[in-house]
Amino acid sequence: MRNVARHWLPASAFQPFSQGIHTVVSSGNYHVRMHRSVISIAYRLLDALGIVCGATLAAQFTQLASPQELAVIAATTLLIHLIASEVSGLYRSWRGSRLALELYCLMLNWMYTAPLVLGAGLLTQLNARFSYESKIIWLLLTPLAMGSSRIVFRLVLKSLRKRGFNTRRFAICGLNPLGLELAGNIQSSQELGLEFAGFFDDRPSNRIKESMGRELPSAGTLTRLAEMARRGEVDMIFITFPMRAEKRIRDYLSKLSDTTASVYIVPDFFVFQMLHARWNQINGLPVVSVFETPITGIDGVLKRGFDLLVSTALLVILAVPLAILALLVKWSSPGPVFFRQKRYGLMGEEIRVWKFRSMRVCQDNDDVSQATKDDDRVTPLGRLMRKTSLDELPQLFNVIGGSMSLVGPRPHATAHNEQYRMLIDGYMLRHKVKPGMTGLAQVHGWRGETETLEKMERRIEFDHRYIREWTLWMDLKILVQTALVVFKQENAY
Repeated sequence: MRNVARHWLPASAFQPFSQGIHTVVSSGNYHVRMHRSVISIAYRLLDALGIVCGATLAAQFTQLASPQELAVIAATTLLIHLIASEVSGLYRSWRGSRLALELYCLMLNWMYTAPLVLGAGLLTQLNARFSYESKIIWLLLTPLAMGSSRIVFRLVLKSLRKRGFNTRRFAICGLNPLGLELAGNIQSSQELGLEFAGFFDDRPSNRIKESMGRELPSAGTLTRLAEMARRGEVDMIFITFPMRAEKRIRDYLSKLSDTTASVYIVPDFFVFQMLHARWNQINGLPVVSVFETPITGIDGVLKRGFDLLVSTALLVILAVPLAILALLVKWSSPGPVFFRQKRYGLMGEEIRVWKFRSMRVCQDNDDVSQATKDDDRVTPLGRLMRKTSLDELPQLFNVIGGSMSLVGPRPHATAHNEQYRMLIDGYMLRHKVKPGMTGLAQVHGWRGETETLEKMERRIEFDHRYIREWTLWMDLKILVQTALVVFKQENAY
């Protein structure tokens, strides 16, 4: 079963986890907890310290900079950083989130902040006396200082929560597989600081045993849970009933509305094939996407900028080798230098993919055969190019033109698309992002001929995983891994 609870709860569901010290105020049978976001304040103070330290250390490389100028630069950076953090959501709760995701958001926030600070300094001449070395060191050192402080702070919080500090009690409504998985996920992560109060279900024990296939202990009924919540014994309640049980969910919510506990519904989205789920609103009505691309907004701008920067640099570096390869292709066999084949691009739109011609024939029709080992259509030079992937290099022009990306699902011939879309569920979802010169499937061994349906299914699994988990850091790692795969020359002919 997929890890639903960890991935599909809305980000807001975990916001209360970050609340630190709390006070309990009694009023009759009710207990109202007033939380102070100590952790959020601590994060802001740590970032401020990192910004000041980064500016101070960078200023050591400029002899002319005065303390007043340094103070203005640090204050400006801090102000813009705080404003940008509201846009990026940097100071939301990170309890339960991966450290890599938090650091990625921090770097994204710095990419907002740094250009604005440099631009303001250029317009006002406040940083005119700072040397080029100081500015470079400031750009690199400040996010490093903020990131390091967050890593240390995470370790401290993890240690404190394991010892029982900064904890909250949670209960689960629904003794079912999703509830069991949620409880297991939370209890296996002691750093979350959540204490389990038990499962609560109104069904008799024999019905629970019948549905679960085994006897499982229940902490009581919902009435008992509501009483515990009124007494302040439970802080958070997760409802894990299937979405079809709308009436039961409404009844539970009605009873729990008479408490001050935070209540969350954990939808059983694992019944669907989720590609990249996210919460949204349409004129105030909440909706959740099932099939969606993660590369939109600022992420799309960053990926496009990365593609343009790297592909342009590669074309400049490889200009002479590319020209030599073009001459060799023309000399080795009759026919054109380049081969442009029809492929499916973003959203299934038809694109033309550039390649060096590696075969004696240029096949681009409704019956395209994949290249096989010792294929007699492949020229001697073409065999060398295909083993080293040199025939793919002209696709850098596709990347610059915007029809492809450096990293993404590899584009298949249109004939293969039409064949496999009828055989593999979710096959066309790989076109929710731009096709790439290399991809996650290729660096995990699913490169080359897919002579069996199983091999293509495995490739599609990795394509879907790439779309679900995409980050700019993942793109960079895949590019490095691609160089190693090409060097081994596996499954390429």
